[in-house]
Amino acid sequence: RGKIGKRKLESVRSGGELFSILLEQQLIASGEVSFLEGLLESIKREDLVSQLKQFVEEGEVNAPDDQPDVHEKPFEVICENVGRDWKILMRKLGFSEVKMERVVAANPFNLREQLAQSLREWQKWKGRDAKVTDLIKALRGCNMNLVADRVEQ
Repeated sequence: RGKIGKRKLESVRSGGELFSILLEQQLIASGEVSFLEGLLESIKREDLVSQLKQFVEEGEVNAPDDQPDVHEKPFEVICENVGRDWKILMRKLGFSEVKMERVVAANPFNLREQLAQSLREWQKWKGRDAKVTDLIKALRGCNMNLVADRVEQ
């Protein structure tokens, strides 16, 4: 309560909104999770605290951002070239509306991050069946041929 103003706190309607406010105020950052850990401990969610600690120990938080994963290159091209129509693409890939809404709620003001997060979720959902050829086919199915050509390159 001491970190967020009373009026702003009263207007919060979801956990996603609260999370966004904490990110904006830089109380939670990719390399700084102690505040989040304290919040989880205060609501007695030890299960989430242990998951957070495991996440940090596995190096996900400290992974270098400047070196993209080899498998992420098509994602980068797509994120750079697909705009507001990203939901059409995700529907072509079979991604559910519910999952898209969760991604939007988690990243309400960042269109590029919404698309990137959706693609990562799609990749997790499909596992080994997530193929670049599926991405290209979906892009072409949405008449995003220029983006599909760039992904092929």
